[in-house]
Amino acid sequence: MATGDNINRMRLLKRMTQKELGMAIGFDKRTADVRVAQYESGTRTPKENLINEFSRALDVNPMALTAPDIDSHMRLIHTLFTIEDKYGLRIGEIDGEVCLRLDKDAIDFRTIFTMLLAWKGEADKLKGEEISKEEYDHWRYNYPYYEVERQKKRWAENK
Repeated sequence: MATGDNINRMRLLKRMTQKELGMAIGFDKRTADVRVAQYESGTRTPKENLINEFSRALDVNPMALTAPDIDSHMRLIHTLFTIEDKYGLRIGEIDGEVCLRLDKDAIDFRTIFTMLLAWKGEADKLKGEEISKEEYDHWRYNYPYYEVERQKKRWAENK
């Protein structure tokens, strides 16, 4: 059901009705809201081409719509266990607080570390009121598009 929840959350962030979203992806005006409601409720599961249409209409990366299903604490913890196994996430404690960290010896450490640094940079901008919550959400839900564009710009400036 995560995909349906994500479609719903993104639609609400964009302040769209189900009918508006349905029409934006080409559903008939008479049934657009019902069809979107079916996908949001999990009654129907969108195929890849429809995920792409939803992401285009919502202006988000398709991966923002197909993120893992973490709608319960148990699903979240098992997702974290999978990240531990696959990417070297480690749990520890610093000053009495539980913390998650990356294992520097993990195969993908640099890639994941770079992604987390980019995220922290945007979160710091939000905290420092350099960007709005809407700009922050736009960055997150379109990641890595804006990071790729920034890299290209830096590369062109340093040529």
